[in-house]
Amino acid sequence: METKILLENGTNELEVLEFVLAGNSYGINVAKIREIIPYAEVTPVPNSHPSIEGIFMPRDTMITAIDLKNCLQRGKSEPGGLFIVTNFNKLDIAFHVDQVIGIHRVSWTDIIKPGATVSTTEEGVSTGIVKLNDKLIIILDFEKIVSDINPETGLKITDIDSLGERSRSDIPILIAEDSMLLNKLIVDSLKKAGYVNLMHTENGQEAYDIIQECKQKGTLDEHVKCLITDIEMPLMDGHRLTNLVKSDDKTKHIPIIIFSSLVNEEMRRKGEQLGADAQLSKPEIGNLVKEIDKLVLK
Repeated sequence: METKILLENGTNELEVLEFVLAGNSYGINVAKIREIIPYAEVTPVPNSHPSIEGIFMPRDTMITAIDLKNCLQRGKSEPGGLFIVTNFNKLDIAFHVDQVIGIHRVSWTDIIKPGATVSTTEEGVSTGIVKLNDKLIIILDFEKIVSDINPETGLKITDIDSLGERSRSDIPILIAEDSMLLNKLIVDSLKKAGYVNLMHTENGQEAYDIIQECKQKGTLDEHVKCLITDIEMPLMDGHRLTNLVKSDDKTKHIPIIIFSSLVNEEMRRKGEQLGADAQLSKPEIGNLVKEIDKLVLK
């Protein structure tokens, strides 16, 4: 099944692939998907995590297969079904699912942020919920699922240590990141790197509202000297946020760094067209600091 559906830049839309596990509907952003293939026999890896089924090599590329049903505590998958082959955070991973239903185009404004009863900061694996045709589809946090299996795939906080001793900086930086856990990690990392004047928001809409308010008050340069944004966020995504900021003569001077697990070749082209000043994959927290240095200390 091919998944290459092109979206215009900055429209605040995404394509969600709906799939089924143990009779329940879940979703994944199509931008993460390379292809969908029939289940293939895998080679088990000794002493691996219980949710890792094994490895296989389609087209001479080694891919780790993850039993998504096991990750969600819905039992264990049997041979059969499909593999959703993904690429994010520079990783090629196949997720074993029972069935694929189809692709839906939705707006980020339609994505509901899970409440505390559905998803806690530390344990939840849902980034949002969308209602389609009277059915609720839970969009899974695949980065969280993978980092729970192997923490080394998450933010490499230790990269900050390699930067050495750094002086304190009061340059104001605005952050848009919907994951509360990642938001905290980014803030903690930047503070460790010397950037202490940080304002963090949960989505692009909140960040844009702050920028607009500062613009109207004439205090923009006092409060926002750099913007760091994720791509996938409810209400307003990072591409829409970048487009709005860079298309306004009064705000286009603000350096924007897209910091997302989705920064691949295609998404990088989109970010460039929208005017992003830098784009980095989420594990590269050390490089994020270096890019901030380039953009705000020049």
